Amino acid sequence: MTTAPEIAAPHLTRTLGVRSLVLLGLAYMTPIIVLGIFGVVAETTSGASASAYLVAMAAMLFTAASYGRMAATYPVAGSAYTYVRRTIGDRIGFMVGWAVLLDYLFLPMVIWLIGAAYLNAQFTSVPVAVWVLLFIALTTVLNIIGLTVADRANFILMVAQFLVVLLFVVLSVVSVAGDHGGGALFTLSPFNHTGATFSGVTAGAAIAAYSFLGFDAVTTFTEEAIEPRRTVPRAVLLVALIGGVVFVLVSYTTQLVHPGGDFTDSSSAAHDIAVKIGGSLFGAVFLAGLVVGQFTSGLAAQASASRLMYAMGRDGVLPRSVFGRLSRRFSSPVAGILLSALVGLLATFLDVATSTSFINFGAFVAFSCVNLSVIAYYLRHRAEALNPVRYLLLPLIGAAVCVYLLFQLDEHAIILGLSWAALGLCVLLYLTRGFTTSPPELAVDQPE
Repeated sequence: MTTAPEIAAPHLTRTLGVRSLVLLGLAYMTPIIVLGIFGVVAETTSGASASAYLVAMAAMLFTAASYGRMAATYPVAGSAYTYVRRTIGDRIGFMVGWAVLLDYLFLPMVIWLIGAAYLNAQFTSVPVAVWVLLFIALTTVLNIIGLTVADRANFILMVAQFLVVLLFVVLSVVSVAGDHGGGALFTLSPFNHTGATFSGVTAGAAIAAYSFLGFDAVTTFTEEAIEPRRTVPRAVLLVALIGGVVFVLVSYTTQLVHPGGDFTDSSSAAHDIAVKIGGSLFGAVFLAGLVVGQFTSGLAAQASASRLMYAMGRDGVLPRSVFGRLSRRFSSPVAGILLSALVGLLATFLDVATSTSFINFGAFVAFSCVNLSVIAYYLRHRAEALNPVRYLLLPLIGAAVCVYLLFQLDEHAIILGLSWAALGLCVLLYLTRGFTTSPPELAVDQPE
C-alpha cells in the first residue's frame, strides 16, 4: 500500500541576491524623494540642504553597519524586532517591534498618499481617493503574486526613476554653468549657505533621515536572500551608501540652481525648479518620475511590512493562524499584505502632514536599539575576541546620533509616537499576564 506524498508547507524561498536586495532597498528609499522634500529641507537649513544629507548619511552608515552585523548573526525575518529580543531582552524587543510596526504599517499609506496628491494636483478632476485605490490595488496584487514578479517590476521602475534623477542633475549643471559659468559649479554654498546654523542643519538632517529608511527594510528579506550572512550586510551598507551619495549630489546641484531656503511653496519647490531648468516638458517628466518613485517605494514598503507581520505572527505576538501563515499558492504572507492595504485606505481621510508626523518616531527608536543590540552582543561575547571598534565604538556613535535626531522631531511626532508605545505596552501586559511570563519567543534557528 502506497501513501500519498506529504505536501510541503509553504515557506519563504531564497531567490534574492545582492542586486535584488539593493534594488528593493533603493526602491523603498525612493531616491527621487530627495527632490520631493528638497524645499522643506532647504528651508529648514536656510539653504544648506547638502550638509543636512551629509550628516544624515553619516548617521545612517553607522546604523547600517549595525544592522548588517545583526543580520549576519541572526539571518531570519524580523529585523530590529529579532535583534533586540535576542541581545537585550524579549520584552524590550517586543516594544521595539511594536515601534517598527508603526513605521512599517503606515509608511505605505504615506507613500501612496504623496503619489496621489501629486497626481491630483496635475489631474484635478480625478479625486485623490481614486489614485490611492489604484496604487493600493496594483501594489497589493504584485506583492501577493510574489517577490519574483515584484523584483522584476522594481528593476524596470528603478531604472526609470534614476534616469529622471540623472536628467535633473544634468539639467541643473547645464543651467548653472550657462547662467554663471563653470566656476559656479564648485562652491561650498550648498553646505554652508549664509544664515545656516548647526541647529538648522541637524533639524534638516532629522527630516532628511526619512529618505534613508530603506536600508533597514533590506533585513526583513533575510529569509528570502541567497547566502544571507554574506549578502544582507553587504546590501544594507550599499543601500545606505548609494542612497546617501545620490541625496548629497542631487541636493547640492539643486541648491546651486536655487540658493537659499526661500520658496513660494517649499512642498513643491522641486517641480518649480524642474520647469525652470527644463521647461514644461521636463516638468511633466519629473512629475511622472516622482509618481513612479512613489509606486516602487510603496511596492517595497508593503512587502516589508507584511514580512514583519509574518515574523510576529509566527512568533505568536500577532494571531498566528492569520499572520503566521503563507499562501500555499504564492508562498507570500497574504494576511500582512492585505492588512497593509486596508491601512492604506486611511489615506483617503488624512493629509500628508498628519500621516507622516509620527513615522520617524518608530524609525529612530529602532535605529537606536539596533545599535545598542550590537553593544549588548559584544558584552555577552567578549570571549570571542570581537573587534571593539566595530562592536562597541561605532554602534555607540550610531545610537547617540539616532537618539539626538529622535529629539529633533516635532512635538506632534513625539506625542503620537509615545501614544502608540503606550498601546504596545498594554498589549505586552496582556501577552505576559502582567509581566509574569515572557512574551512568545521567535525561533531564530529556522532552517535555511
